[in-house]
Amino acid sequence: MASWNSVHLEVLSNVFGWTAFCAWSISFYPQVILNFRRKSVVGLNFDFVLLNLTKHSSYLVYNATLFFSSVVQKQYRKKYGRDQLIPVAANDVAFSTHAVLLTAFTLFQIAIYDRGNQKVSKTCIAIVSAAWLAAAVCVFIALPSHSWLLLVSCFNTLQVVMTTIKYIPQAVMNFRRKSTIGFSIGNILLDLLGGVASYGQMAVQSIDQNSWVNFYGNIGKTLLSFVSIFFDLLFIVQHYVLYPAKKTALSPDPDTVSQEPLLKSSDGPEKEKV
Repeated sequence: MASWNSVHLEVLSNVFGWTAFCAWSISFYPQVILNFRRKSVVGLNFDFVLLNLTKHSSYLVYNATLFFSSVVQKQYRKKYGRDQLIPVAANDVAFSTHAVLLTAFTLFQIAIYDRGNQKVSKTCIAIVSAAWLAAAVCVFIALPSHSWLLLVSCFNTLQVVMTTIKYIPQAVMNFRRKSTIGFSIGNILLDLLGGVASYGQMAVQSIDQNSWVNFYGNIGKTLLSFVSIFFDLLFIVQHYVLYPAKKTALSPDPDTVSQEPLLKSSDGPEKEKV
């Protein structure tokens, strides 16, 4: 059974891991609080929330299964080596659980608060449907041979794909509007901190084990941090470098957010501004 070689590195890994958990988890609350205060979700893009729920649900399946299932852990060690640590930590499971609950609660707010004329786009519904259909296909493929590691790896890949998809429309929208008004930069800064801390945790574990299997053995977590950091840096450049003058000149009300859909569709008329 694999174990840590250095107590100090194990402690440092836990510090990085729980830092990532705190940063990523806190980033959910500003939107929830804003919805509650306004008793309205007008301006919150419903596509983003639904894509986010799909992403975090699939990531929870991967993290919880690999962390708790001895069968999946056995298959992992058979593939990557019996001396390898499981690449999922308690903070990964805690974050995924918290993310699913907070995103689901945001959907609940969408159901009970004023929505204006906004709705989920047909494009988003098609993407989410295709994602879960792909997951179902993976289940049927894995069942005969009991390839549970392959199955949870499919969920891991799914969450990476959904992470990439959910960021792209926002980046394009900022570019088209030449503005980041209505897009919380605080969430992005916290997300960046979480991504860097997550990489730090993985690097410390790899140094302790003198092996980089931790990175490609949990390629989903590796790509998740990479994609998040890439788009976070892009958003920071958009916010502070490319479009700061217009944002400052307009001096919007804190409740003012863009209602331009992240995913283009023909579902309805163009949204109004709050």
